[in-house]
Amino acid sequence: MREIIHFQPLYKERVWGGRSLETSLGRTLPQGGPIGESWEIVDRSEAQSMVRGGSFSGQTLHEVLTKHAGVVMGPKWPAGKRFPLLVKWLDCHERLSLQVHPPAAVASELKGEAKTENWFIAETASGAHLIAGLKRGVTREQFERALNDHAIESCVHRFPVAAGDSILVPSGRLHAIDAGNLILEIQQNSDTTYRVYDWGRAGLDGHPRQLHVTESLRSILWDDFEPAPLRAAPTSGVVADCSEFCIRRVVLGKGEHLNIAAAEQPRLLSVVTGRILLGAETLGRGENVLLPYASELDFHAPDMAMVLVTENFAA
Repeated sequence: MREIIHFQPLYKERVWGGRSLETSLGRTLPQGGPIGESWEIVDRSEAQSMVRGGSFSGQTLHEVLTKHAGVVMGPKWPAGKRFPLLVKWLDCHERLSLQVHPPAAVASELKGEAKTENWFIAETASGAHLIAGLKRGVTREQFERALNDHAIESCVHRFPVAAGDSILVPSGRLHAIDAGNLILEIQQNSDTTYRVYDWGRAGLDGHPRQLHVTESLRSILWDDFEPAPLRAAPTSGVVADCSEFCIRRVVLGKGEHLNIAAAEQPRLLSVVTGRILLGAETLGRGENVLLPYASELDFHAPDMAMVLVTENFAA
């Protein structure tokens, strides 16, 4: 098999979104409100990626994994088992809420889902920041007092970022994305988010968005102090490695190739700068595709390019 699987993106209005997916990635967005998220690859009961072109055209991702599990995911993958990851582009025109995803043990108690995710920073505005973890030494009691006093920024770890930076956000890590970031998020297949603070903002309907303070306080890792991002580099290397997935940054010089062997494992490929070719097919910046287990592929970079290869998720 020498085929990759493309999907139609699912665009989501978010109060903090904008139109950067149009200007930066060349997307045609739906008219209306701010678009904060593009769900690139998803297999959930409430949201399904639709295959665009190729042998599986018109099928949902879940249909493909039901009918062709062995070809796409490998011989050990049970037919119909859901795809384990969710891939999104995030256009953070304004700051997101301060939030947390529950660790696995807590998630089961709260009837939610654990979610470890990685943020790769594709573009930033001048002065862009991220929030991840707590300032060193902050206690739960101090945090709760600051929350009640609307002084929460005194407790959180906020740091500047640049294009090419990356940070892993494991379940339980308090976090928020500041304004001016275009981010590729690769995460566990989960949609459980607890908002602990929303900066006094109203939602798209003009009313304050729901907070989940009790659930958040139960989920936050209180010894998670000042995690450091992986800074941008012009070389290939691992940018995230956890039990749920591994993400490799692959930098291709002009004329260089990326070879994917068949019968190893399924992978995701994300183009973050430049473009790459697969025969006569061009994959441009912003594209996210699934490389099936059975595919033997040879990608070629006509000019400088950077891609992320996500693997080790099909255990």
